Amino acid sequence: MKSNAVIENILDRRSVRAFTEEPVSREDLEAVVTCGQWAPSAMNRQEWCFVVVDDAGKIARLAETMRVVLGRDAYDMYRPAAIVLVGHVKGASFGREDDGCAMQAMMLAAHSLGLGSVWINQLQGICDEPAVRTELDALGLPGDHEVHGICALGHAAAPGKAHERTSQVVWAN
Repeated sequence: MKSNAVIENILDRRSVRAFTEEPVSREDLEAVVTCGQWAPSAMNRQEWCFVVVDDAGKIARLAETMRVVLGRDAYDMYRPAAIVLVGHVKGASFGREDDGCAMQAMMLAAHSLGLGSVWINQLQGICDEPAVRTELDALGLPGDHEVHGICALGHAAAPGKAHERTSQVVWAN
């Protein structure tokens, strides 16, 4: 297989589920979000809303609210140093797909900068629960938006684990 720096970054990235308390620099956060903004979008609409949160207290409040609404024990989004909420107007055509492209771009950018990341998808379907909406409003997400992914970011406290690839590849010749 051919290789280059981009391919190596893609193949080497892992989901990180343990972060240190070291903050993520503003410069790194700006680079990560900019890469999300440059991701492909349907018909080049670029309809995302990125909400960057690097305040531990705000992240903990959102995680606690999600924990209660989801009925989970000790849910904390892995205690990241920062998160980026990726949102779209509710029901937007291709919003979920566009958000997925932005999430992937941000996670690859984070990895290239030496940061760990993990996709948090638990806000899907609960954005309009009153307690969750209150937290999202406080963070600045427009009220008509839903979140399809949270990019949790930080310095890895433990490396991510590689898993065997089990997807199928079919060559139509």
